[in-house]
Amino acid sequence: MEFVRLLLVFLHLLGMGMLVAMIMLQAKAGKDAPVNKGWLHGAALQLLTGVALVGIDPLVDSVKYDHIKIGVKLLVVVAIAAVVAINVNKPKAPSWLLPTAASLVVLNAGIAVFWT
Repeated sequence: MEFVRLLLVFLHLLGMGMLVAMIMLQAKAGKDAPVNKGWLHGAALQLLTGVALVGIDPLVDSVKYDHIKIGVKLLVVVAIAAVVAINVNKPKAPSWLLPTAASLVVLNAGIAVFWT
């Protein structure tokens, strides 16, 4: 079961890396570019692996999660997905989208690291 937990943590971190990569790709694409669908894939990967990690918590004795922290992180990743999903089919990303989504990604990483 420990292997499954570590695999989920690995995939969760890949989702975070994907979101950070989307910040860079969106910034490089310029202000007239459409929203990259990779945002949704990264957010979905983070969401699914995060829920799975909390779901297997009773089976793994070594980790106990703070459910308030997890709830806040869940709200932030849902906000990232919502902001992107609303604008993904538009021909041009709104000017506020990149700073908002990037701030939410950094907030989520900060919560993960600093909330003890």
